[in-house]
Amino acid sequence: MPGSGSIASGRNQGVLAFMTQQVEAADGPLRVQAVAARLADEVERVIIGKRAVIEQVIVAILCEGHVLLEDVPGIGKTMLARSVAAGLGGSFGRVQFTPDLLPSDITGAMVFDPRTAEFTYREGPVLVNVLLADEINRAGPRTQSALLEAMEERQVSVERERIPLPRPFVVLATQNPVELEGTFPLPEAQLDRFMIRTSIGYPDLDEERMMLRRFRTETPLASVRPVTTPEEMRELISIVRGVHIGVAVEDYLLALIRGTRDAEAIEVGASPRAALSLARAAQANAAIHGRMFVIPDDVRDLAVPVLSHRIMPTAQADLRGTTAAELVEGVIAATPVPVETVSAV
Repeated sequence: MPGSGSIASGRNQGVLAFMTQQVEAADGPLRVQAVAARLADEVERVIIGKRAVIEQVIVAILCEGHVLLEDVPGIGKTMLARSVAAGLGGSFGRVQFTPDLLPSDITGAMVFDPRTAEFTYREGPVLVNVLLADEINRAGPRTQSALLEAMEERQVSVERERIPLPRPFVVLATQNPVELEGTFPLPEAQLDRFMIRTSIGYPDLDEERMMLRRFRTETPLASVRPVTTPEEMRELISIVRGVHIGVAVEDYLLALIRGTRDAEAIEVGASPRAALSLARAAQANAAIHGRMFVIPDDVRDLAVPVLSHRIMPTAQADLRGTTAAELVEGVIAATPVPVETVSAV
């Protein structure tokens, strides 16, 4: 039959292309898992014994989300942010937030150049892949609003110019929840822009002893090596977005979100943005564990760091000393977990 050879050849090429796509799809989460493991290993050379917190930060980065590290002074918040940035490669900026910090100190400004008689844009520290916002709650509302635009819109506005930020763009912010003098509490709108709020906590005895011995003879932060590049991170982010969420897991996630709205001790429940953030975080968590599909554990493990800063306890709950994290844990405990088999199809 005339042309049958070319038809067969075309079919073979189509089958080969399909098989190649399937192999690449299967290898995608393994690639994410490998890079995430290398990054976590590098950071653990500095932040000892806090693998779960490090993985939460990596989850947020794979979703192009932002992280609020909230803990008492001296725990290692800034060290964690700097070591993650060093391991990621790409450009890095640090801003020490103070009450007199101006929005232009973050976004940059238009500066008059007498040689050309024109205004030119002088870049601010925000035009980087990773921005460390140290003690973010010490800046005034106007400065926080400038950072809010960068976090949400992935751009900054200077005069009439809109300058896009590089991708990926991640804010790692630190905050001291104990000292309130000279601080400006973050507004709810800005808190909602952080995908994850987490804390490091005190190390146990063995971890603290190891830290003393390691820092006695060297500065581990100086030896942290980049394990990836911005280009590769963009590819990994695309892989994470393709991780499958089955109907049963989707129903479970939505049940948790609605549970925060129906709980008597919660005045304001999680928003639709919170639901999207939890879904994306669960996808990233599945990928860093080598899976191309989400299971209920991915949702449950990240519900507290993703949702606790997005709900508002009632006055009675505050008086009882019940924290937002405890309220979310209560919703998790009261929500049935799907028991049917979760698959990738």
